[in-house]
Amino acid sequence: MSEFHQQKQVATEQLESRGTEKRLIEKLTFSEQLNFLITNRIPRRWLTFFVGWFSQIKSPMLTKLSIGIWSMFAEDLRLEDAKKSKFTSLGDCFTRELKPGLRPLDDSADIVTSPCDAILGAHGKIDGCTVFQAKGFPYAINELIPDFLLANKYRNGFFATLRLKSSMYHRFHAPINCKVKQVNYISGDTWNVNPIALKKVEKLFCKNERAVVELETQHPSHSITLVPVAAVLVASMKFNFLNQTLDLKYKGPNYIDCNASFKKGDEMGYFQHGSTIIVFASSNYQLVEGLKEGMAIKMGESLLSGHTNDEQDF
Repeated sequence: MSEFHQQKQVATEQLESRGTEKRLIEKLTFSEQLNFLITNRIPRRWLTFFVGWFSQIKSPMLTKLSIGIWSMFAEDLRLEDAKKSKFTSLGDCFTRELKPGLRPLDDSADIVTSPCDAILGAHGKIDGCTVFQAKGFPYAINELIPDFLLANKYRNGFFATLRLKSSMYHRFHAPINCKVKQVNYISGDTWNVNPIALKKVEKLFCKNERAVVELETQHPSHSITLVPVAAVLVASMKFNFLNQTLDLKYKGPNYIDCNASFKKGDEMGYFQHGSTIIVFASSNYQLVEGLKEGMAIKMGESLLSGHTNDEQDF
């Protein structure tokens, strides 16, 4: 084959590749817009109650059918990574555990790892106390974290928005060695948290049901807080160290005391459907290089650097 024909073939393949990528993006955009319309133009609270009830029905036939329908809309669903191959309910599938060894942990002492599998959303340097959920959609940290002293720790710090799609592994893990002494649960709405919604609903994360979890270490000048944000369809989060399941039916106190210790990588809890975790870090941290909005990140991969840790304390 002549050099001219080789170059022509390469150019043709590149055009075909770009065309396929464009069609995929268009399909994704349409899918997300349809998802937004379906989940946000009908009563979200009652839809969430229904899906929560439906996902707990234990029926092998119904579970198999539900997963089959779900997989038609979630092309990236990978159940072969699950520890078990059969599920008792749709909810059992949502909260599946993974086979050992599938999430290698970056155990470098200065690294803060991603607490979950996710698509990386808005992230970067915090401008004073202003954070962005999407371009042109700001919110103040204290609107999300209603604790002035805690929120102020992240002035000019860093943040990362981690979106767990419904098809992803739903469990979240400690990104550092730490202790948790209190969870602040904030009841709220159940807006969808996909990219389309974030560009349509102002201060969405500040409106949704969420929990504020400060990760304490022996170095108070270094601060990390996780804010798991629930969403439409189930809107439930379970912390392994709390007896209560935090959901729309929860009527207990907002501040829940506890005393839990974690090594980096230990499981902390799970969402009963896809949602979001926002990671806040004080200004003495840095986001690692190579992070890009829209990229996939897995639990255990590096997210922030600059951590100071004493192994013996935990």
